[in-house]
Amino acid sequence: MLHRGREGTDGSGGGELIVPMAWLYAEYIADELLRSGDLMPPTSFEFRAGRDALALTVFLSDADGELSGIRVVTQLETWLSLTAYDQPWQEWVEDRLTDLTADAAASGRRDPDLELARAAWRWLQETELLAPDLNAVPGGGAVAGEDEGPKVWTPAWQLGLPLSHLAIHLF
Repeated sequence: MLHRGREGTDGSGGGELIVPMAWLYAEYIADELLRSGDLMPPTSFEFRAGRDALALTVFLSDADGELSGIRVVTQLETWLSLTAYDQPWQEWVEDRLTDLTADAAASGRRDPDLELARAAWRWLQETELLAPDLNAVPGGGAVAGEDEGPKVWTPAWQLGLPLSHLAIHLF
C-alpha cells in the first residue's frame, strides 16, 4: 500500500512505502517553471541548481503543509520576493530546514519530503559550478581570444537562485 505524504500519526508506518509527494510536487513546479523560461538545457548542472533552489523555495514556503493544493499563480509573488537578490535566502533556507527537522524529531516521525529537501540543500552548498565572475572588472581579466570573460567556482545555490528568480519572472 502506498501512502502519500506522511506516516500515520503514531509514526509506525507499518512498513508501507511513504511517497514524498510535497517534495516531488515542489520539484515538478520548479522544473516546469525553468523549462518554460528556456534559460538553459535541462540536462545541465546549472538547470539542476536552479531547479533545486526553486524547489526548496516552493517546498519551504509552504508553511501550512498544503503544498499539493496550492495554485502556482497565487504563489509567484511570494517566490519572487524570497528569491530576490537582496533577500537572505540562504539563511531563510537553513532556518526553515532547522525548524522542520526539529519538528520531525519532536514528533518521532520520519519525513521523506524533508530528507529530500535536505539532500537538495546539501548538493547546492557542496557543489561548485564554474560561472562568470560577476564581480570582475570589465576587460581586466579576460585572456586574449576569450569572449566569455573570467570565471570563478561558485556554490551551486548562488548560481541557481538568480536562475530560479528569472524563471519565475518569465512565467
